[in-house]
Amino acid sequence: MPDHERGEFWSPEKSAPSLDLRARAATQASIAVAIVLLAVWVARDFLVALTWAAVIAITCWPIYRRFERLVGYRSRSLAPLLFTLVTGLVLLVPIIVTVHQLAQGSEAFVRELDRLRESGIAVPAWLAQLPVAGEYLDLWWRANLSNPDVLVEWLHGVNVENLTAWTGTLGGALLHRLFLFAITLVALFLVLRDGAWLADRAIVTADRLLGDRGAHLVGKIAGATRATVNGTIAAAILKGAVIGFAYILTGVPHPVLLAFLTMALAMVPLGAWLALGVAVLTLALQDVTLLVPAALFVFGAATLLIGDNFVQPALIGGSAELPFLLVLIGILGGIQSFGLVGLFLGPVIMAALLTVWREWIGVGD
Repeated sequence: MPDHERGEFWSPEKSAPSLDLRARAATQASIAVAIVLLAVWVARDFLVALTWAAVIAITCWPIYRRFERLVGYRSRSLAPLLFTLVTGLVLLVPIIVTVHQLAQGSEAFVRELDRLRESGIAVPAWLAQLPVAGEYLDLWWRANLSNPDVLVEWLHGVNVENLTAWTGTLGGALLHRLFLFAITLVALFLVLRDGAWLADRAIVTADRLLGDRGAHLVGKIAGATRATVNGTIAAAILKGAVIGFAYILTGVPHPVLLAFLTMALAMVPLGAWLALGVAVLTLALQDVTLLVPAALFVFGAATLLIGDNFVQPALIGGSAELPFLLVLIGILGGIQSFGLVGLFLGPVIMAALLTVWREWIGVGD
């Protein structure tokens, strides 16, 4: 076959560039993936702090834009710096107030310890009224908890070395958390300062990966993030306020402090249950009938169950346009997979999944 005829069917000069382009593209993609994985591995200890900064920035972005217009545009860094400082204070003030309240109550706690050393723990009036084991428990309580000598022996049995080591570990963990909190604030400042640029780059990246609907997905993720954070905070405030009102009615000591703790811990998995348990136990040790602490526990447990399983998912799903089941799975699965930050990441991932599925089957929102 002549060379000019053979060249019409196969030309090494024409096919070689296409093969080179494919190999070059595959190599570039492999290098890019390797660099991304390496960067994630290097920053693994700070991913939680960076995620918190991103969640806070996305949630507060509409408020920040109004704050930025109020401050003015004289300096590119002034508005994000002030907003970051205000955000840090908003996050730290509840903790500082709680520690201050606990410090003020430390004097009363010391007086209570002195009283326990002298007279022990009085037997609750309801203990002997319990069926079956009431009489036995009453005798055991009088022989042990009501006997100051036995209490002193129990306190002497505490391993001081283990307690000191645990305190040191707790102090080290607290310092580490404070360091991560500082990293979060620094990252928040940078995200707020360059927020518009980062949003544009996120939209461009999503468009390249997912096509023309990438910008829609980015908007849905931002909306789901705001809905998740706002719904979680609103549900925590509602649960803490309702249970706090029950604290006041039942006569729990320091009801305002316990209500505040319940409200703050309601955003942490099982945290509100811990605050409720402390309130019920404190009330049970008072000179009251068993019906009062039992009623408080039943009412508080019902409030928390309804709030955790119905109110919070409804608040999040209503704003993020997520079905109730996906919100519930996102909350529980996110906490199990990512820890506390998964409380917000879980529903966001579910919202992204639902958006991609709707776009794939051609169903708009």
